[in-house]
Amino acid sequence: MPEIDDERAEVINYGLQLVIGEIPKTFIIIAIAYGLGVLKYTILALLFVMPYRMVSGGVHLQTHIGCIVATSLMYVGNAFLSKSLIIEPVYIKYLIIFAIWIFGIIMCCLYAPADTEAVPILRKKDRKIKKILSYISLTITLMVAIIIKDTTISNLLIFGSLFQTITITRLIYKITNNKYGYEEYIKNKNFKNVEA
Repeated sequence: MPEIDDERAEVINYGLQLVIGEIPKTFIIIAIAYGLGVLKYTILALLFVMPYRMVSGGVHLQTHIGCIVATSLMYVGNAFLSKSLIIEPVYIKYLIIFAIWIFGIIMCCLYAPADTEAVPILRKKDRKIKKILSYISLTITLMVAIIIKDTTISNLLIFGSLFQTITITRLIYKITNNKYGYEEYIKNKNFKNVEA
């Protein structure tokens, strides 16, 4: 299609890759969750973590199989663990939540928003807003985990916050061969300071 320039073609190609990769992944994850009897909790885990992930970012695996495995572990694994585990006595639960909150705040301070080379976040204003929203989202999620009476749902919030925080860390970026997009742009001097 000669009327589409290279940049627009890249965007279309990226979008098609996402759609083609996401549809089968979704069905596979639903099948795994259903087979393990945790479909409802898997959907809840995804919904609970989504606001925090949207603002804090995190790794994206390079292959569809890697992505399916990692996403299954993050959401189906969370659901299975949350349904199976009871954290008692209650003060232990509060200590775990506090430890995850401290860890999360430190990691958000260091790495959020954790972007990728494919989708870098370059505008300082956007980065600042997402960082602040990361702190808020993490804090609200863990506060709800303290208040809510349902043990499984509380666990979904706790473990989901922990797993998502881990996805923004430098260690996971190294293990998964990801690079922070913002850092790469600065390092390669392709970065222009966009203030607006």
